[in-house]
Amino acid sequence: MPDACVHDTPDTPQAPPCTLVIFGAGGDLTKRLLMPALYNLAGGGLLDEKFSVLGVDHNPLTDDGWRDDLTKTMDSFTKDPSAEFHAERIDPRPWGFVRDRLHVMQGDFSDEATFKELAGRLTGNVVFYLAVSARFFGPVVEGLGKAGLLKQTDDAFRRVIIEKPFGSDLASAKALNQTILAQGEEGQFYRIDHFLGKETVQSLLAIRFANAMLEPIWRRDYVDHVEITAAETIGVEERGRFYEPTGALRDMVPNHLFQLLTMVAMEPPGSFDAEAVRDEKTRLVTAIRPVTPENAVRGQYAAGREAGKDVPAYRDEPDVAKDSRTETYVALKLEIENERWSGVPFFLRTGKRLADRRTEIAVHFKPAPFTLFRGTDGGDLAPNVMRLRIDPKPGSATHLNVKRPGPQMHLSVIETGFCYGDFFDPAPTVGYETLIYDCMMGDPTLFQRADTIEASWAAVDPLIQAWKDAPVCFYPAGAPGPKEADDLLARDGRSWLPLGDTRTEDA
Repeated sequence: MPDACVHDTPDTPQAPPCTLVIFGAGGDLTKRLLMPALYNLAGGGLLDEKFSVLGVDHNPLTDDGWRDDLTKTMDSFTKDPSAEFHAERIDPRPWGFVRDRLHVMQGDFSDEATFKELAGRLTGNVVFYLAVSARFFGPVVEGLGKAGLLKQTDDAFRRVIIEKPFGSDLASAKALNQTILAQGEEGQFYRIDHFLGKETVQSLLAIRFANAMLEPIWRRDYVDHVEITAAETIGVEERGRFYEPTGALRDMVPNHLFQLLTMVAMEPPGSFDAEAVRDEKTRLVTAIRPVTPENAVRGQYAAGREAGKDVPAYRDEPDVAKDSRTETYVALKLEIENERWSGVPFFLRTGKRLADRRTEIAVHFKPAPFTLFRGTDGGDLAPNVMRLRIDPKPGSATHLNVKRPGPQMHLSVIETGFCYGDFFDPAPTVGYETLIYDCMMGDPTLFQRADTIEASWAAVDPLIQAWKDAPVCFYPAGAPGPKEADDLLARDGRSWLPLGDTRTEDA
């Protein structure tokens, strides 16, 4: 297998020739994620010979200088196993393919002259990637529209990839949608969430709908509750300037966690046509009852120990206010008002400086309706739990009750499951490869529509408004989270699966 690859199917077609225009050419996103993604696409033979990249940045850059800087960055990934992209070596063939096609121009994103210059340099198919601060999303799209750069023909497409956060609440998301849709059609705008670029997230649909034994029990008759966890051990560190006005709720819930929620809870689409899938996702999010403060916990990490080292409190991180009430942890109880899930609570949690790094979905099934084992030494039957692991060790594990060896009926809980790495040769990817490729191919399945975005914000907007002046509860760094999050489940007689439990990781 080559060092850089994306797909293991030889019949995957090449993307059509196009120019990828990256606004924010000198930024961190371009260096850490977009260039490794293009390297992997080139390694998989999925980029056309006429593919090119035109970077736009407000800082003065030259083609050779930009190429050299990005080459050094790519080489640095081979020395950092903790990087989002890590390879043993950088293959000169695919990187040379990308490097030779890199060009850059200086331009102010709010200056009309920038877009006039772009118009003089671009022909044919173009994908515009907004790797910039969210405050530039609207102005850049308006600049593109006014310069005629979003006009499509039968022979040339014009598409725009917009990063998150897409708005900061319902009102701002609606305003941004109104701004961009005044310049082009919905089908031209690809609102990206890199969680959906992860193979294991996409595989959730296959696990659900390609296995006949699962779909009949994937509903309220058999499911007691569902946990969705996205836990991090890292802190905010140098991102305080971004994180202070954002917080964990805005940063993670209406995008990443809701994307996992839609994959695990949506109705089966009539087909894998992009709009059929996106219709079902929107229906699911629209069915979420708006979250209120009594069904939410807002936490912030205090000083503590992580991986055996003392780490500071959030309020002592750079660019963070000493009296900050920004949450670094959120736990929610969601209710979905539809026939499949009525009465089944969905518990979501996400946070920084927690006891374990883990992204997973845990489906807790109801206990058996009666037991043959009452009165034996086997004790109570443990409910079955299916854990779908996204990160860091993708796979699944299911808790089952079995008889222990011996002359009497004694029960034990065991785990059975699989790890993706045992069956598939993992390639170093960053999650953007599939998304960039799909945009070039005109497939919006893994991107969010305007109505889905607005429905997601609508579900959490009451909480955002209620939390404007609300205090936070504290948890020490390295803990599983605040006690209040445990109380949220305990009042219903439930509890979180423990963070730091390693049994599943080795299953």
